[in-house]
Order: sequence, then C-alpha cells, then structure tokens
Amino acid sequence: MSVQEFSDLMAKIAKTIAGQAVDHDMADHLNQTFPKGGETFQRLAELCAEGEQDGWLMGREAGGIKYSRALKPGGEAGSFSVDVVRMKNAKGPHHIHPNGEIGAIMPVAGEAKFDGFPEGWYVYPPGSDHHPTVTDGDAYVLYLLPDGAIEFTGR
Repeated sequence: MSVQEFSDLMAKIAKTIAGQAVDHDMADHLNQTFPKGGETFQRLAELCAEGEQDGWLMGREAGGIKYSRALKPGGEAGSFSVDVVRMKNAKGPHHIHPNGEIGAIMPVAGEAKFDGFPEGWYVYPPGSDHHPTVTDGDAYVLYLLPDGAIEFTGR
C-alpha cells in the first residue's frame, strides 16, 4: 500500500506545481503549501523510510549514495520524474538540470543540509548545475525533474 500512497502523494504535489515557472517562487509555494512540519511533508519522509526499508525505493547504491527513480515522467506525477536519494555527508556526481530541479530535503540524522539548504523545499532553475552535496548529517533528498531531464557531465 505504501507504493500507491507514495505515488498518490507525489501526484498531489506535482499537480500543484504543474505549469508553473521552475524558480524561487515555486520553492516559496511548496514551502507554504507543504511545509516541513506539515502532515504531507512528514508523511513523505515516512514513505521514503518505508520505501528504503521495504526495497521499493533507493534500491541502487554507488559511492555510498543510495538512489532510485521512483516515478517516470508521464505517469502519476504528470510530466515530472521523481527520484529519491539517501546521502550522508556525501558529494554526488555533477549534473545539469536542463528544465530545472524541484526537491525536498528530509534529514534522517543530524542537521543535514543539501547544498546548504536546510529541511524543506528548494528549486534550481532551468540550466542550473551542481555536485549534489549533503553536509552535517544524513538525509533523504527527493527531487522532481520536469520531463525527467538531467545531464550527467562526468566533471
């Protein structure tokens, strides 16, 4: 049942941002609509933990980072893909977001930050790039990619 609940929850979240510009205003919208202390955000964190434990999320691992693509674009989450990673004081592979990236940081231990962002929602605009990095702890990072677009650079 958790897999379906996860899909339904992501569909609900995706529906609220569909068609919006992928920018700082979107991050503000998500942080107000689904705040870090709120029921939806908390349930999302619980489902990530259940998915990891039960093996339907983060079933792959590389460089100490667990990861998986939970939903492909064109499905429950509309035009977004949904990926979930678990990182503990780790730096991931450099990549570009052709259409932007919308993410949620859910600390598991410590005061984990993702690229300096604390618990909550962040948005990277189209064309942005980074080495995804978790510092100060252990966290789940869930991210939606418009049209599933991501380009790994090997840098």
